[in-house]
Amino acid sequence: MPRDTLSRDQIVRTAVALLDDEGLEGLNMRALGKRLDSAATAVYWHVKSKDNLVLLATDQVWGELTLPDPDAVGWRAAATAMAADLYRMFTRHPWLVQVFAAHLVYGESKARHDEHQLAVYEAGGFTGADADRAAAAVFTYVLGNAAGVAATASLTRRLDRDGGAREQFDAAMAQAREIAERFPRLRARLDSAAATGYAASPDQTFEFGLQSLLDGLERTASHPG
Repeated sequence: MPRDTLSRDQIVRTAVALLDDEGLEGLNMRALGKRLDSAATAVYWHVKSKDNLVLLATDQVWGELTLPDPDAVGWRAAATAMAADLYRMFTRHPWLVQVFAAHLVYGESKARHDEHQLAVYEAGGFTGADADRAAAAVFTYVLGNAAGVAATASLTRRLDRDGGAREQFDAAMAQAREIAERFPRLRARLDSAAATGYAASPDQTFEFGLQSLLDGLERTASHPG
């Protein structure tokens, strides 16, 4: 596809799809050009560099987030909805976790989200730097939970690429179990219903932690100082 038939929006959307499939390590101009049926040089003409493309792709998916009105639903409901939406975005696009480890992330969509998030915590009674701290506490909680999803996606890609994925995974799990059996609390949980439920319901674990964090923030806002 000649460069004059490409658009930056088309390139960015294709880059997001490539990142979803291959992760940050799979993004390069040659692979992207192949998906676009275009030369890598034509892609560079529109986005200049891989780092620039990563920022554009990141801001593209940041635009997927909804911004609930705290005046309409209450600050805590808005904070809960924003955190849950952010977590779903990270799980849809696990490469975003890698981006935060390697890039300074900025863009118009992210700025719009961050501005609204501050408004939500200000509606909850936080002022000045405390609103920033409250927003940052929730964001890092979401990012930390999403890191597990991103790690699983990266591991799965690597095992699939190397071959024998199921065998390697089973062998690693067997070794992990052998180590855990040396410790009484871990050993007691290996086959318990609680452990099975925990592993099967990461979203419930996320919700439990989020509400506990918001409980603490709500108490802090009610009793400042």
